[in-house]
Amino acid sequence: GSRTLLVDDLLATGGTAVAALNLLSKLEVQLVEAAFLIELEFLKGRDLLGKTPTRSIITY
Repeated sequence: GSRTLLVDDLLATGGTAVAALNLLSKLEVQLVEAAFLIELEFLKGRDLLGKTPTRSIITY
């Protein structure tokens, strides 16, 4: 089992991150953490990531 870190520039609605999580799950890859440069907190995309440890450098 591989382990990986998901890195993306923007967390907004969470749609792209959830799609990536689903793909990693199908590939049987363990997601260790999700990291984003910018997070738009008011769109609550983080809520869709469940228990996935998530970090953002800049939040709005």
